[in-house]
Amino acid sequence: MKIVVLGFGRMGSWLVRELAGDHRVAVYDTDTTKPGHGPDITRLNSLPEVRKVKPDLLVNAVTLQHTVTAFKDVAPYLPPDCMLCDVASIKGKIADYYEKAGFRFVSVHPMFGPTFADMDALREENAVIITESCNEGQNLFRGFFTRRHVRVFEYTFDEHDRMMAYSLTIPFVASLVFAACVDTKTLPGTTFTRHMAIARSLLTEDDHLLAEILFNPHSLTELAKITSRLQFLTHIIKAGDGDEAREFFKRLREKIREGNKP
Repeated sequence: MKIVVLGFGRMGSWLVRELAGDHRVAVYDTDTTKPGHGPDITRLNSLPEVRKVKPDLLVNAVTLQHTVTAFKDVAPYLPPDCMLCDVASIKGKIADYYEKAGFRFVSVHPMFGPTFADMDALREENAVIITESCNEGQNLFRGFFTRRHVRVFEYTFDEHDRMMAYSLTIPFVASLVFAACVDTKTLPGTTFTRHMAIARSLLTEDDHLLAEILFNPHSLTELAKITSRLQFLTHIIKAGDGDEAREFFKRLREKIREGNKP
């Protein structure tokens, strides 16, 4: 299969490396200083060069805010039977673009961002395939992820973004609030140090990605839940009620155990 990957950032470079073993891969990035050469990789210097490749699959791995624009910019150089693919964390307007674009598409979300995951050992990591995707695309990426021992889940566009508000917004907000409250004079214990490591890693992400995760239309619902839980915890602390605190901890432990079940 002939594949063009747009974007040679952390996820894009991983995809190029993984796909190059079985396919003819070309890569294009607006930043020409980024590496992109290899025995099985062709570096494109401009979008019109995509026309010469005649790709069977175009993988869009640019930053989230530029995903739709990148699709629109490259579309004139694609053969009509080319399949489009995105790896965006929040689908939002991408679904609207696919509906009007006239190309087959497959939309996926590898939920093992390079910041935290070991990209060479992905066993037990997760990925999402959007159910509105074409059958060929779903089968292609289901096999791609399964061969790397990544667990595959299937959601609609709307279900995906609702789920991401839960699985991304909550930990993002928790880490951002932690960072906002940090006192540099704090004497760090083990728990503090672990939280600090997570916060620092999160804040190495692109500002636009962080913002897009938070601006997910469903994020406010999860933020309201966080606010409600904080208010209840404040109530417990003010009351100094040991019995209520123990009951609260018990419910949390049960909830965490339930959440860890396969």
